[in-house]
Amino acid sequence: MAVNDYIRERFFPHLWCPGCGHGIVLNGLIRAVERLGMSRNEIVMVSGIGCSSRISGYMDFHTLHTIHGRALAFATGVKLSKPELNVIVPMGDGDALSIGGNHFIHAARRNIDITAIVMNNRIYGMTGGQYSPLTGPGMMATTAPYSNIDQGFDVVEMARAAGATFVARTTTYHVQQMADIIRSAVLHEGFSVVEVMSQCPTYFGRKNRLGSAVDMMTRMKEMTVPIGSKKKAENPDLIERGIFVQTDKPEYCSEYNRIIERAMGGR
Repeated sequence: MAVNDYIRERFFPHLWCPGCGHGIVLNGLIRAVERLGMSRNEIVMVSGIGCSSRISGYMDFHTLHTIHGRALAFATGVKLSKPELNVIVPMGDGDALSIGGNHFIHAARRNIDITAIVMNNRIYGMTGGQYSPLTGPGMMATTAPYSNIDQGFDVVEMARAAGATFVARTTTYHVQQMADIIRSAVLHEGFSVVEVMSQCPTYFGRKNRLGSAVDMMTRMKEMTVPIGSKKKAENPDLIERGIFVQTDKPEYCSEYNRIIERAMGGR
């Protein structure tokens, strides 16, 4: 299929702000699906509420635009009822790890075959620039006018600790790596988490005097290194990117089917 076959062109132009990184994530997702050669009917995309969640409206798959923080709960129901489908869940940092944090850790614990894409722009963009669980201390936000004092989550470490069997991180600057990682995440049989560090020049960038979208993307290039890079040993503040976890464990839907068979006495 051609790239345009995966897009609902009637909903364009999109509503994201100029310079927003979410459009780059949309591009990476399309490229990954195109390389997988999947039919649109093989994919279900489930999203919650927020700037990032608008991505489901632009993709011509089966889509569910649900309520804030509950995308993974809806996606779990979809996957259990139609385990043959590939379920992809794009979320923002607040949607995934604030109100949705409980669903996130339990989806990882169950190892259900869902691909969770966490677009980390470190802010609540749609509702006015409030700080999120990933904003980090010392950063400014509309709800932290004198700087934020909350420590931020590490998405990779949280996903790993909760039991996700595929965990990766990339950025909107590293577009080819992003497409490759999303492709691997979709192919993985188990709960996959892909953190994409993304820029929000409108709220996070402006509040923290980080410059334009290009400046923010350049900073992501400079502050990240591949896993195992010598630069990380020299500068512990650098952030690693790549695939951190890729292991095989029993997948939830398969195990659930065994329970059904056992309950039916092997019939």
